[in-house]
Amino acid sequence: MNRIKELRNNQKISQTSLATKLDMPQNTISQWESGKRKPSRYAVKFLADYFKVSSDYLMGYEQ
Repeated sequence: MNRIKELRNNQKISQTSLATKLDMPQNTISQWESGKRKPSRYAVKFLADYFKVSSDYLMGYEQ
């Protein structure tokens, strides 16, 4: 999920800070960004709302 990392870095938010906002471990964010895991639908919705992008953009379905 390179888009999560890209959006997070653009807003200068650490993985730890984002994990705190999502109430989950930091290593989960790391695994999403490395492609080892995919976020749940709830997490995708939260992330899309948080970063003000569409879910499709976040998941890499649109540019």
